[in-house]
Amino acid sequence: MTISVGDKLPDAMLVKMGEEGPEQISVSTLTEGRNVVLFGLPGAYTGTCTTAHVPSFIRTKDQFMERGVDEIICISVNDPFVMGQWGEDTGATEAGILMVGDPAAEFSKALGLTFSAPAAGLIDRSQRYAMLVMDGEVKVLNIEDSPGTCEASGGEGLLDEM
Repeated sequence: MTISVGDKLPDAMLVKMGEEGPEQISVSTLTEGRNVVLFGLPGAYTGTCTTAHVPSFIRTKDQFMERGVDEIICISVNDPFVMGQWGEDTGATEAGILMVGDPAAEFSKALGLTFSAPAAGLIDRSQRYAMLVMDGEVKVLNIEDSPGTCEASGGEGLLDEM
């Protein structure tokens, strides 16, 4: 079952790079009592993710903060080492976007937002989406129909829904 507006996010452990290496962090820790934007994408260093999705949130970060968002979080089915380096390479980390991994796709599966494209080497990857979450509850959810599309799930697309 796919998550919907009004649903509470499932809790899961994600992984981020800390000062001393990988650190686990729960979805509930990231969202409880806070207004956050979560955006999920198929993979670090992939085409649309790198050239469109992450840049859209770098461009719009200040507008989200002006609207009361506490943090923007990028989630991908990758390990924390890849997410940390990708955040550095794209400028997302410098922009203040938290890059976290969902290495076994546990969170993405719990959301009902995974797909596989074996021919491209993508197994149990996150669909492309963006959501506004307030105190753990989904308030806005934009899911793309195709993993190569970044319109509704981009920063501007989510801002239009707020």
